Amino acid sequence: MQGSKPRFDAGLEGSSAMKPLPRVVLETSLGALVVEIDTARAPVTAANFLRYAEAGAYDGGQFHRTVTPENQPDNEVRIGVIQGGARRGAARYAAVALERTSKTGLSHLHGTISMARTGADTATDQFFLCVGDQPELDFGGRRNPDGQGFAAFGRLVEGWLVLKRIQMAPAEGQALRPPVVIARARRWR
Repeated sequence: MQGSKPRFDAGLEGSSAMKPLPRVVLETSLGALVVEIDTARAPVTAANFLRYAEAGAYDGGQFHRTVTPENQPDNEVRIGVIQGGARRGAARYAAVALERTSKTGLSHLHGTISMARTGADTATDQFFLCVGDQPELDFGGRRNPDGQGFAAFGRLVEGWLVLKRIQMAPAEGQALRPPVVIARARRWR
């Protein structure tokens, strides 16, 4: 039709593509971090994180680890992340299946939130945020001997200075001393 504008959202009405992704606010002792959770591309991992957040398991939890290029002298592949988890004594759920970045299309870019793991299908409550781009954490990356990578499931949307403050907080090796407390985690939308 002459004079009408093309509709690029045709066929999306009522679909999940139109729904905004949920966000979680992590209120820490160094400020707030707001993460957007990608329930569309990493549904299993996203549901796991949201289950812990909605149960209040991260309230009183902490960021306990900072990994910088300087504090991992024995690692050939160096990364930059901050790692946090649920409070001691919080209920733990069964580990979730690893959603590989080769399947989700997500990558470990600056501000990506991802699940920590010790092996495939072992992720529970522990998560980390990338400080800088970390392609070695993606599927096929060299950070893990198994090459399976980690399950990225969202991204930081607010709190960039807080991310850096946590990374640069006092530490003994990689252990934050004292840990950065997560006073409260709440779903924003």
